[in-house]
Amino acid sequence: MDNTPNNKVRVRFAPSPTGFFHIGSARTALFNWLYARHTGGTFVLRIEDTDAERNTPEALQCLMDGMRWLGLDWDEGPEVGGAHGPYFQSQRTELYKKYIQQLLDEDKAYEKDGAIWFRVSGEVQVIEDEIRGRVERLEEKDFVIVRSNGMPVFHFVVVVDDITMGITHVIRGEDHLSNTSKHTELFKAFGAPVPKFAHIPLILKSNGPGKMSKRDVGALIEEYQKRHFLPEAVRNYLCLLGWSPKDDREVLPIAETIELFELKGVNKNNARFDEQKLSFMNAEYTRSLPLETFAEIARPALVSAEELPEVGNRGDYLLQVLALCQEKVRSIEELPHFIRYFFNDSFLIDHDTETKVFKKGDPVNRLQLVKAGFAQLEAFTAEAIEQCIHQVATENNLKPNEFLLPIRFAVSGMGMGPSFYPMLSVLGREIVLNRIDQFVEKYYDRATS
Repeated sequence: MDNTPNNKVRVRFAPSPTGFFHIGSARTALFNWLYARHTGGTFVLRIEDTDAERNTPEALQCLMDGMRWLGLDWDEGPEVGGAHGPYFQSQRTELYKKYIQQLLDEDKAYEKDGAIWFRVSGEVQVIEDEIRGRVERLEEKDFVIVRSNGMPVFHFVVVVDDITMGITHVIRGEDHLSNTSKHTELFKAFGAPVPKFAHIPLILKSNGPGKMSKRDVGALIEEYQKRHFLPEAVRNYLCLLGWSPKDDREVLPIAETIELFELKGVNKNNARFDEQKLSFMNAEYTRSLPLETFAEIARPALVSAEELPEVGNRGDYLLQVLALCQEKVRSIEELPHFIRYFFNDSFLIDHDTETKVFKKGDPVNRLQLVKAGFAQLEAFTAEAIEQCIHQVATENNLKPNEFLLPIRFAVSGMGMGPSFYPMLSVLGREIVLNRIDQFVEKYYDRATS
């Protein structure tokens, strides 16, 4: 009954489309996909949609969109087909009836109270788990495989599907380990080869005990899509939730991850979700993008931002701004706020920086001094701006650094940002001088009182 040619590796991801794509489900899909790609095997997407009341087309679409966003392409399943379909459990009812009848005919199942029960063998089931090692469990009691309403239960259909789809390796969460003895009983009852099992560790909440649930912050893949995280970064981070290469590297190209990924490298201990580490990973990927790619990915987020009017029409200027800011931002989500002052005179003020500006001398006087110097420059380049500030500082017995924070605050409202002199050059002389004037007008009385 094994439909696998030449024992080629076949793995499956079998979600129920009842809600958003959970990060734990995504990690399970990823580990299956990695193992299939590592071994040259087949990755099957199978949809467990027998719960008609909870399953929705929107949830299924969200699931498939999330998998594609992460780069987890499936070799068989919805929309791509395959020789082992249909790939929706709701379309496999007749197949399940056939296998139920086989068990009844062989006296391995019986009817009781309107349901159909599986007759356990009474033998200890030994599972040589690829991650957990040897697990022994005795199923002492017969269990239901078809409910009184005629619906076959999970334990039954998942085994029938794995048999008929030729699944060789079942890679799933540790919370399914307790079900495995039931499943091995059923595989043996059908005379089918028992697949190899690999139960991966759970993902725990970032704070406190317990498995991460759909209600926890950061638990849904859709959140990262909406926040413009890079899928490569999210995928890389998910790889490290329960697996690691033999060295201490964390940022790994997917091709290298595929080459290195083995089930024996998966940890037994549960993994704790760390959104800060994911943000760090996203920053590493964001900063390493070629500028043109960074701009292409960032453009939709910037064009839709209310605080950046007509940013889409500022092609060359936008590219200059992004070249300045790419090394400073952790995510594309931060960009609209981070670059707002390049496109909008109505930028936000950091009040902590405002306080610092007035703690060190008279910022209005310094800005008036440097404005006169800026106005006389032939070219408003980063080099010329730096030389000008040094000259003005020397002429007034001040240090160049005493000018930097007031200038940055006057033109951006911030205390930190991209490289100082290139920032002023990209903003341009006219904007810089106008914003210095606005600062002087706004704060003159405060500085002289």
